[in-house]
Amino acid sequence: MTEQGPRLVAVSNRLPIKLVREKEGWKVQPGAGGLVTALAPVLKNRGGVWIGWSGGEGKESVLSELLGQASRMSGYDLHPVPLTAQEVEGYYYGFSNEIIWPLFHDLQTRCNFRPAYWYEYLRVNRKFAEVISGTIGPEDFIWVHDYHLFNCAHFLRDMGVKNKIGFFLHIPFPPLDIFVKLPWRSQVIKALLQYDLIGFQTRRDRRHFLDCVQRFFPEIGIVGRGSIVRLEAGSREIRVGIFPISIDFASFEADAASKQVADCAWFLHEKLPDRQVILGIDRLDYTKGIPERFHSFRSALRRYPELRTKVSLVQVVVPSREEVGEYRRLRAEIEQLVGAINGEFTSSGWIPIHYLYKSLNRRDLLAYYRLAEIALVTPLKDGMNLVCKEYCACNLEGNGVLILSEFAGAAAQLKAGAVLVNPYDEEGVSDAIFSSFCMDPDERKRRMVKMRQQIRKRDIFWWINTFLQAAFSRDLDAFQEVDEDFAGFFY
Repeated sequence: MTEQGPRLVAVSNRLPIKLVREKEGWKVQPGAGGLVTALAPVLKNRGGVWIGWSGGEGKESVLSELLGQASRMSGYDLHPVPLTAQEVEGYYYGFSNEIIWPLFHDLQTRCNFRPAYWYEYLRVNRKFAEVISGTIGPEDFIWVHDYHLFNCAHFLRDMGVKNKIGFFLHIPFPPLDIFVKLPWRSQVIKALLQYDLIGFQTRRDRRHFLDCVQRFFPEIGIVGRGSIVRLEAGSREIRVGIFPISIDFASFEADAASKQVADCAWFLHEKLPDRQVILGIDRLDYTKGIPERFHSFRSALRRYPELRTKVSLVQVVVPSREEVGEYRRLRAEIEQLVGAINGEFTSSGWIPIHYLYKSLNRRDLLAYYRLAEIALVTPLKDGMNLVCKEYCACNLEGNGVLILSEFAGAAAQLKAGAVLVNPYDEEGVSDAIFSSFCMDPDERKRRMVKMRQQIRKRDIFWWINTFLQAAFSRDLDAFQEVDEDFAGFFY
């Protein structure tokens, strides 16, 4: 423990930095994203710690000096967990991404239940626990993130660590009938019960988890209602809560209003005149429903000819896991569909789909958000999905329509303003595209105002404050689902 008191120790699969190899050697670049945005102010200059893999195999010793420089620049300590190529293959690509990722997204036919993956996953979780144990003070709060590290608290308890440990799952938790297909199902639930606080994105995810607890450990009592409930396991109490993650609304809104973004959006609009732009932005992944989205868009063009020449779908696909064969096949399928649809409908001066396979810098991303009259966010299943929240934050004129999958975690928060769809329902999504195209300006504004208010109210800082409040509050009966006045344990 430092003189500043208890520290926050954040633990995730990756450190909040990028290692970039240039001609003169390795360089460290700061990471981006909501989690870094939220945790950095809490960690900075308070003795905070972030523990994770650097993103490479066996480079930690070479890069210790660079990581030290990055720690000094960030204002909190970065502690790397060194992983070998074999560990990365079994723990990350294997168990995490060939078993947990598809299973928890209700795509169990894509799972590869190799026992070797499980044992490698346990070894790496133990390795993380060893680094954590050697770093913490007796009063530090340990906050572990996501499905890569289910078993971290289990190993920490074996090592005698008595600190409070929280866990947040960023992806969905599957229903019981899907979760039971996991060969190591009871071991995973038992490991999660070693945390003091377990957080989920939605009420649905927490309900699924509690169903699994009752199935495998019926002796554990469930007490309470509302955002936080208690599990009574002998002398231990485990809190289980709902904490929908969000974005830095104020930052997105301010940056979207900048002259640079406005000029870029205007330039893009000049290239797509006299039509409504429909926008899709997704990481390359089979859970995002991109082929299904294209089939629905083609159905809309066939069933509603008045859409032709009057709408253009701009689809940005951000490269991901290009070394994995399944992802290369998905990219090929997407590009074949783009070619087929453009070949069927393109006319003089109009192309129905503008397809970009690239990462966007922040200025260009926000410009596309400002450009689009309709956002098409249709994952087959998603823990939350922050693209839809970013789109709303950047919709300064209030003229945008959000078409959102009912299977995205964000649907629970944005249902009052979004047009909700079943991404598997080709005709239903095509109908939503047409109705959104025809929606009058007053209804667009009414819907968008509701969504922007919700996202502004429950931003990324609300998320971290409510999680930490749940971790340390003595009176959970007084815990409110929305507590904007809470300043945060570490502030």
